[in-house]
Amino acid sequence: MSTIQPTDPGWPAGHPPVTAAGLGYDPWDPAFVADPYPALARLRSGAPVIFDERTNQWLVSRHADVNALLRDRRLGRSYLHVASHEAWGRTPPPADQAPFWDLLAVQLIDMEPPDHTRLRRLVSTAFTPRTVESLRPRIEAIVGETIDGALALGEFDLIADLLELVPVAVIAELLGIPAGDRHLLRPWSGDMTLMFELNPTPEAQRRATTASAEFEAYLRDIARERRRAPGADLISQLGAVLETDGDRLTEDELIGTAVLLLNAGHEASVNGAANSWWALFRHPEALARLRAEPGLVPTAIEELLRFDTPAPMFERWALEDVELHGITIPRGQELALQFAAANRDPAAFDRPDEIVLERSPNRYLSFGAGIHYCLGAPLAKLEFEILFAAILRRMPGLRIVEKPAWKPRFVLRGLEALRVRA
Repeated sequence: MSTIQPTDPGWPAGHPPVTAAGLGYDPWDPAFVADPYPALARLRSGAPVIFDERTNQWLVSRHADVNALLRDRRLGRSYLHVASHEAWGRTPPPADQAPFWDLLAVQLIDMEPPDHTRLRRLVSTAFTPRTVESLRPRIEAIVGETIDGALALGEFDLIADLLELVPVAVIAELLGIPAGDRHLLRPWSGDMTLMFELNPTPEAQRRATTASAEFEAYLRDIARERRRAPGADLISQLGAVLETDGDRLTEDELIGTAVLLLNAGHEASVNGAANSWWALFRHPEALARLRAEPGLVPTAIEELLRFDTPAPMFERWALEDVELHGITIPRGQELALQFAAANRDPAAFDRPDEIVLERSPNRYLSFGAGIHYCLGAPLAKLEFEILFAAILRRMPGLRIVEKPAWKPRFVLRGLEALRVRA
C-alpha cells in the first residue's frame, strides 16, 4: 500500500495529510523516547513508508521491508564511494568537524565494498565463534569481580556500577587499553555518538568533534607504541597487518576500527543490557520465570534485545531509485529503517508486544542484517549470557528502587541510570 496524500485521487476533501509527526513519531519528545512503540505501530500499519520533512528521511517500519532493505545493495550506509557530497546535492560537513567525519569514514560501519569487504575480512578473525568462546574464562572473571563490587554497595546504579563496567572492561582488554586509561573511554564514546542523533544541536556537534579528535590522538599513540613493542592484544595484531603484503590495513583504518569497537562496547552493549533489565523489572512474571529457569538465558537475551532494542533506527542512502509500497524513493534520498518498529511487527512475530523468553526462531534485527550485520554480535551475546546468568544467581532478590529516566536520545536509546537494591 502507499500512503495517500491530499494531491492523490481519493483523498477525502478537507482532511490534512498523513505525516510522521501526526502519527506521533517525535524522536525529540521525552514521552516518545520513553515509549515509542504505540507511534511506531501507527507508522507500521498506516504509513509503512513515509517521508519525514523534519529530517529529510523516508521512514520504513515493517519487518519484511527493513530486513530486505538491509540486504539490498541498491542502498548504502554511505554514498561517498559513488559520488562526492556536491555531486550528491549535499553540502559537505564544516571543516571544523573534520576530526569526526574523517574518523567515521574509516570505520567498517560506514564503508561499502570493496573497502568494507577487505577491512571486515581483516578484522573478523578476532570475532570468530572459537575466538570469542576462548574469552569466556576472562569474561566470567570480570563479571564475578564486578558483581562483588556491586554487592558491597547494597543499593547501587545497575548501569554505572555493573552493566557498564563489564563490556567496557572486555573490549578494553581485547584491544589492550591500559587499565589506568579506561576512565577516559566512556566519556569520549558518549560525546562522539551524539553526532548520530537526528538533527544534533551545535553543542552536541562540538562535543562530538572534540571527543573524536582526542579519541583519535590517544589511540594513534597506542597503535604506534604497539608497533614498536607488540603484545597479544587486538591493536597489536591489527598493527602487524600494516606490514603484510596483499590485503593491507591503513593506520587510519586501524584507529577507526578501535574507535568503532569501543563505541559499540560502550553505547550499544551497555544500553542493550540496561534496557533488557528495565524490561524485566516491568514484567515481573518474565523475571520470575527466568530466575526459576536460568537455562532460558540464551534465548531470553535475544528476546529482550528484540523487545526493546538499544538501536531503534539505522540510516541508509538510496544509491538507485527504490520502489516500496508503490512509492518511488529517488536516488540520493536517505532512509531511516525503524528497527524498533520491525522488531514488534505482528507479521513477523507472534505476540510481538510480549516477552516470550523461549522465542525461537527469533528474526529480530537489532544487530542489523546483510554485509553490515554487527561484527561484535557473538561477543555481545556471550557477555550478556555470562552477565545475566551471574546476576540471576548471585542477586536473586534484585529489585528496582526508583523509576528511571531516559536519556534525551533516540538513535542510541538508553537510560540515564537504573537504581536497584540487591
